[in-house]
Amino acid sequence: MKVLVLGSGVIGVTTAYYLAQAGHEVEVVDRQSGPALETSFANAGEVSPGYSSPWAGPGIPLKAIKWLLMRHGPLVVRPKFDPAMWAWLLKMLRNCTSTRYAVNKARMVPIAEYSRDSLRALRQETGIAYDERSRGTLQLFRTQTQVDGTGGDIEVLKQFGVPFEVLDPAGCIAAEPALAAVRDKISGGLRLPGDETGDCQMFTERLAALCAGLGVKFRFGTAIEKILASGNAVTGVATSTGLLTADAYVMALGSYSPLILKPLGLSVPVYPVKGYSITVPITDPEGAPVSTVMDESYKVAITRLGDRIRAGGTAEISGYDLRLQDARRDTLEHSVGELFPHGGSLKDATFWCGLRPMTPDGPPIIGESGVGGLFLNTGHGTLGWTMACGSGRVLADIVSGRRPEIDVTALGVSRYG
Repeated sequence: MKVLVLGSGVIGVTTAYYLAQAGHEVEVVDRQSGPALETSFANAGEVSPGYSSPWAGPGIPLKAIKWLLMRHGPLVVRPKFDPAMWAWLLKMLRNCTSTRYAVNKARMVPIAEYSRDSLRALRQETGIAYDERSRGTLQLFRTQTQVDGTGGDIEVLKQFGVPFEVLDPAGCIAAEPALAAVRDKISGGLRLPGDETGDCQMFTERLAALCAGLGVKFRFGTAIEKILASGNAVTGVATSTGLLTADAYVMALGSYSPLILKPLGLSVPVYPVKGYSITVPITDPEGAPVSTVMDESYKVAITRLGDRIRAGGTAEISGYDLRLQDARRDTLEHSVGELFPHGGSLKDATFWCGLRPMTPDGPPIIGESGVGGLFLNTGHGTLGWTMACGSGRVLADIVSGRRPEIDVTALGVSRYG
């Protein structure tokens, strides 16, 4: 069967890989000149099943007010006349209850853990390398209030059987020795030893090369204009280089998915939430992080990627605006500079932003679309890198008419009615 994958980010390329492994003829289409040049380009580098949680949860509305008032707050809202923005925010608020949080978390953890296991298997089978490390994630608390507030998170980790370690300042320094220089800023930590790190763009580029070896064809520099349908089935995709047809089609365009799906009468509640990162050249390896440190105060993830430090954070709700805001760079530099003052050269850092495709409840949308021949693999939010391999593998099974190894029924678009 011929399958056309729309999008060459980490979700699209992993989907293409598993489809090719299943014996399909696969073609990937993207407007960019190569793979992983948008949201997958410079994310925080975490493969973190332990942090697979919905943003919508009890207490978030009050926290959001506090964050909006902070100089280096993790949340920015730039209101605009955009009905999709306000509809998405309202749906997110409706999910900020203990009951909905529990349901949504239970939908996210299985696909995240399956994805981590699939990534490990892929690494073993292919030898793919991408500055990967399997050294866990340390959630760092600067205040005792933050330490005291971990009870709920710990209960959730226990519920889902996620390994964890509660650390005092000495334990944090044992896990991340460079923190010894800022011991006075540490009140404690929560470590997830099963998490990994790696360069998402490097992984996607190298996996795309493996895909090409399996016969996958990539059409770069090709803008997707419209999905064509007759009756209730897709007949082709209009692009800047002409009409493309296949037996099946996979939507993996991240934040741009709803714009392409809307003319088909498909409404998917995916909205862009902009995130920022800086990539800092390491000048003192002993002063840099070993793996990932999540600075809880500013919600900034600081990750070691080879000879670089990647710091990512901020949730900016501003539509499809890709302008870089200097204030967000200041926040990232502030976090890195306070925790790893000797690790890298901040003045030589590169600054980037990307649009995370967020659903209002948290879980991604994976499965059939309701339109014949069209399948969805989108809405992964901040967890696209974490969930990529599992999502691609599951979607390939669904397209192939096989039962996936895990139940993803609850991840379908039908959950939105």
